[in-house]
Amino acid sequence: MRTLKNVMLLVMTMSLVTFTSCKSDDDGGNGGNAPSGTLTAKVDGANFQSLDISSSATVANNGNNLIIIASNSDGNAFAITIIGYSGPGTYPLGGGLNITNSASYTETDVDLNNPQNSTTEIWQAPFNDTQVGEVNISEETDTKVIGTFNFTGKNVNGDQSEKIITDGSFNLDKQTT
Repeated sequence: MRTLKNVMLLVMTMSLVTFTSCKSDDDGGNGGNAPSGTLTAKVDGANFQSLDISSSATVANNGNNLIIIASNSDGNAFAITIIGYSGPGTYPLGGGLNITNSASYTETDVDLNNPQNSTTEIWQAPFNDTQVGEVNISEETDTKVIGTFNFTGKNVNGDQSEKIITDGSFNLDKQTT
């Protein structure tokens, strides 16, 4: 009988340690480290930072959608759309036919000598039925949306190359439509 009590005590202690050490994925994680008004990320290891003037988070459709747009002076940009947005939490990019969230990274190369020769390449996620990243909204206030993201994007209309987006973070001014 004493062995049974010791085993039960051990099981209860291990359960307590397990449940208190796990963190829920639904809380949206930490807010990252983007300066106020910007989106930052690493694109295949290279740093990206958007301009405050060309970056925003829009909550639309009675609060059901979140649209993030951010670009820099080099003609590069991110667009993230969450359909079925419900505030702070984790939103997968891909992972089945029913997931409609998307993200893209765009590079525009402007030919100043002949603007008609300018090119735009877009790496999008998801590009198949597997989960290729996620967006974590850690905080939403009346004026800000803060969070992190990562994804692998594929240039499906171009050379089929992939870009790996890591350390994504945003601290954007919020608009409501």
